[in-house]
Amino acid sequence: MSESEQAIFDRHIEGEQKIEPKDWMPADYRKNLIRQMSQHAHSEIIGMQPEGNWISRAPTLKRKMVLLAKVQDEGGHGLYLYSATETLNTSRDEMNAALHSGQAKYASIFNYPALSWADVGAIGWLVDGAAIVNQISLQRTSYGPYSRAMIRICKEESFHQRQGYEIMVELAKGSKEQKAMAQDALNRTWWPALMMFGPHDSDSAHSGRSMQWKIKRRTNDELRQSFVDQSVPQIEFLGLELPDPEITWNEQRGHYDFGEINWDEFKRVISGDGPCNRDRIRHHKKALAQGQWVRDALDAYHNKKSCESAA
Repeated sequence: MSESEQAIFDRHIEGEQKIEPKDWMPADYRKNLIRQMSQHAHSEIIGMQPEGNWISRAPTLKRKMVLLAKVQDEGGHGLYLYSATETLNTSRDEMNAALHSGQAKYASIFNYPALSWADVGAIGWLVDGAAIVNQISLQRTSYGPYSRAMIRICKEESFHQRQGYEIMVELAKGSKEQKAMAQDALNRTWWPALMMFGPHDSDSAHSGRSMQWKIKRRTNDELRQSFVDQSVPQIEFLGLELPDPEITWNEQRGHYDFGEINWDEFKRVISGDGPCNRDRIRHHKKALAQGQWVRDALDAYHNKKSCESAA
């Protein structure tokens, strides 16, 4: 008697074998993947906005060139992830519709404004740094196209994190005003960066199943602790003040203790009531509409070539 499709799927998950697009998979596994992967893709695309706003205002030509390259990378990451999600029988139009309706989410941190040039450094250092902590584990995710996309994305994100930290180093060792700018950006970015990992494991609606199916390989709280542990020595090296007075080294645990996140703020922002939620979605809709002629032209070219081949 042959194995059932469910038994084959379970055996692949248990044996650390990748699930591929043509393989049978449970409907809830597919649904969970579409939710997580599209949210990841939306975060990359929406995340271009706060940094893209600083390209023309970067302090030097070199800084402009580096930031422009970084924003282009983020756009590429979004395209990798949208393409990977489309292998699950969902379309780009469906994903954008879910984003615009509020059904699909993106990283809450991109609903905060980038108020100064130091914010560009803090985003690269802390936001991309938090993303790397999460995405390194996703290189081992159970869905093949997602895992393979993460390998390239992680390599590029490591450059982004170094670019941001280099900005902070220059500001921290600069004038009194520059160091104050770096401290302000750190203070404002720290807590939203911790929120990026999502709610506590006990409060997460999806983590349990995602861990069971090996879509996620580490829990929200484990990832958040790793981020704090790697970031505190970096803050100390910069000579900046810790943004959380409760950060202390716990010898018994071998980790840093830190204060409690304002979860009411997290829920408010993720639900659409952050400082920039409406602006981010409005800009995305505008950009999508302005680029429609390019997609129409590509469709026309594709149709023309198909007709020529058929003839």
